[in-house]
Amino acid sequence: MDQALISLLAASIALVGTHFAMSHPLRAQLVGAFGQGGFMGVYSLVSLGCIVWMYFAFTAVEPAAPPLWAGFDSVSWGIASALTLIAMVLYAGSMSGNPALPAPGAEEAAQADPKGVFAVTRHPMMWGFALWAAAHIIAAPTARTLIVATTVLFLALVGAHMQDRKKRTLMGAAWAGWEAKTSYWPRWTKIIGAGVMPWSIGVVLWLAFSWAHIPLSGYDAGIWRWF
Repeated sequence: MDQALISLLAASIALVGTHFAMSHPLRAQLVGAFGQGGFMGVYSLVSLGCIVWMYFAFTAVEPAAPPLWAGFDSVSWGIASALTLIAMVLYAGSMSGNPALPAPGAEEAAQADPKGVFAVTRHPMMWGFALWAAAHIIAAPTARTLIVATTVLFLALVGAHMQDRKKRTLMGAAWAGWEAKTSYWPRWTKIIGAGVMPWSIGVVLWLAFSWAHIPLSGYDAGIWRWF
C-alpha cells in the first residue's frame, strides 16, 4: 500500500480512537483533571491535530488514482448532490435548539416538543455528516476518499448511538424524555417540513460547498456540473 495511504489510514484510526476514548471511558478522568473548559480544549486540540494529519496525508495521495468502482459520472454526482443537499439542511437545522450540543439550556431544549430537523431524527448533525460521507463514497470512490468518508460515516453513526448512552448518564430524565419523543433512525418523510430557515441555509451551504470543489479539487460538483 502507498505510504501516503498508510498515513491517511493511521490518521483516520487515530481520530476515531481518540474521539471515542475522550468522549466516553476517559471523559470523567479528563474533566476531573482539567475541568470542563480544559477538557474541551484538550479534546479540540487532539481532534484538530488528527484532522490536520488526515488533511496532509489525503493531499499526499495521488489524486488521479483510478476509482475502485464506477463513479465520477452524472448519475453518481446527481445522487451525491441530492444526499449532500439533505445533509446541509439537517446540519443547518441542528445548530439551534439541539439538546445534544454541550451548551447552556440543553436540558430545557430536551423538554420541548421536537420540531424542524429534530422531527426527522434526534441526531440531525450526525446524520448530516453521514449523508455527506455517503455522497462522497458514491461520487468519488477512490481509495483516499473511501478512507476519509468511511471514517466520517463511522464516527457519525456509531458516535450518535454512543452519545445517547452518554447523554442518559449526564442528563438523566431529560434525555430519556427526548429519546422517547424522537428517533435515532431518520423519518425521511418529515424532511420537507424541516422549516424555511434550515432549508434556506442548507441550500446556501450546498451551493457554496459544491462550488468550492472547483477551485479546491478541480471537480464540478452539484448543479455546477451542468453550468
